[in-house]
Amino acid sequence: MGTVETHSLPAVGDCLEPRRFGPLTRTDFVKYQGASGDYNPLHHDDAYAQASGFPMAFSVGMYQAGLLAAVATDWLGPENLRRYAMRFRDQCWPGDILTCDGVVTEVRPEEDATRVVLDLTCTRQTGDVAVAATAEFVLG
Repeated sequence: MGTVETHSLPAVGDCLEPRRFGPLTRTDFVKYQGASGDYNPLHHDDAYAQASGFPMAFSVGMYQAGLLAAVATDWLGPENLRRYAMRFRDQCWPGDILTCDGVVTEVRPEEDATRVVLDLTCTRQTGDVAVAATAEFVLG
């Protein structure tokens, strides 16, 4: 599978250039919480997280989902995104390093445009997938 070039129409099997983020910090978590309005203390207060059965505060899952979406839209353009669906698979913790990547799974010519479907993953340094997603774009 080849790496995608930004000036060509994608083909099935083309891969996004993987992008790394991290190591994640509590500051990253809090900044996302401020931007999203999700102030759940599980994501910034270790004592609260531990009282809830977690070893420490952990990232808001939408933070990883947003990183993954940004990697896809940086390539094919946010204006072309028509659908984004994701599934949270693993929690992310302070110190994690994430790799976001994806592959083109479908290219379908339509009347005036081309529909492109990507399978995307945000993977922790452990190899565990934190977020799996699909994104659908219309180009043309």
